Amino acid sequence: MLIEQPPTILRLLYPRAEWRKSHTDKTLYLTFDDGPIPGMTPWVLDVLDSFGIKATFFLVGDNIRKHPDEFAMIKERGHRTGNHTYNHLKGFGTKTSDYIANVEKANALIGSDLFRPPHGHMTWGQYRALRGTYRIIMWDLVTRDYSRWLDGEEVFAKVRKYVRNGSIITFHDSLKSQANTRYALPRSIEWLLQQGYRFALL
Repeated sequence: MLIEQPPTILRLLYPRAEWRKSHTDKTLYLTFDDGPIPGMTPWVLDVLDSFGIKATFFLVGDNIRKHPDEFAMIKERGHRTGNHTYNHLKGFGTKTSDYIANVEKANALIGSDLFRPPHGHMTWGQYRALRGTYRIIMWDLVTRDYSRWLDGEEVFAKVRKYVRNGSIITFHDSLKSQANTRYALPRSIEWLLQQGYRFALL
């Protein structure tokens, strides 16, 4: 529960970050972290196209450098992009100046006002330095599709258990998550639409 849907006390660590949108509107915000990756990112884009849904992709700068065609596909298909640092950098243990430089190096490629910290954390100094320039996007529901301790059905079950109005939902378009994501993503979207939810961009 602490991972899938962070409690209020954790959300207060970054009070101006966005964790959840309107509590009264049945709108969801689908996001993907860690791409772009050949094989996975195009597959995710095809799934989204099949449902007519747009999402936000939080991208790793070095992956864009290595896979520019997949990055171009995301933008060409009308999705939103966000910054996930250049090297998927952990905030804790990294000097603030080095962290900010890594974010800006990524943004030279991405050009977005959205930022999500890898691993879901950063120091207060990093947060304070970034919040004036970026909308910091966290999550209301992380599917844990990356976990080797879960299978696809369990990931799908977490979506059904924790989703609610205004949820910002996090999947991953990464090699680490691919088995679980390939199982859970289309089933989750289909189920959520059946529940009357709609999807929007951040």
